[in-house]
Formats: sequence, structure tokens, C-alpha cells
Amino acid sequence: MSLIANTPEAPYYAVIFSSLTTTAGEGYTDTAARMVELAAQQPGFLGVESAREELGITVSYWSDLDSIKAWKRNAEHLEAQKMGREKWYSNYKTRIARVERDYDK
Repeated sequence: MSLIANTPEAPYYAVIFSSLTTTAGEGYTDTAARMVELAAQQPGFLGVESAREELGITVSYWSDLDSIKAWKRNAEHLEAQKMGREKWYSNYKTRIARVERDYDK
């Protein structure tokens, strides 16, 4: 998978997840990789980009809001969200935005 998502012509949607992790990281890396793998199987998924230093930012791209809602309700994703709240994240924020323009070099 490319580090920069190959998205279609706008408009589409971006889910921007910013997080600060705790020191209790056991299982985090495997679960994060599984969530990318699982998201890629969902209808409406367009791609993902992620970076982590002190602040982690993951942006997933979706064709429509219904696809985002369905992903949020996915059973395995719900369990990962629970683990994040209880164990892995000291703070996080999710933002959903409509991408109006998309261009590259």
C-alpha cells in the first residue's frame, strides 16, 4: 500500500483521527494493522494515511457518510475502539470532513 492514498476525484470524505498513546501499548500495533486491513474490505473505503511520532494522525478516506457510519459500527472495530478508550489512548479526537478539492504534483 502506498504511503499516500490514491483517492478519486473529489468530493469524498476524510475521517481524521488524532491520538496520544499511553505507555500500555501491548497489542496496539497489531490491532492498528488489523483495522487498516479490515477497513480496506469495507464498502466505500478509498484509502488511508497514517503517521505517528508524539502525536498520531490517521486519515481514512471514504466515498460517503453512510460508509463511515457502517465502519464505525463494525463489530471488530467497536472492540478496537473500546480498547483504545480503556488502554491505548490518553487522548484522542475524531473529525469528519468533506474533501472538496484534491490535487497533486
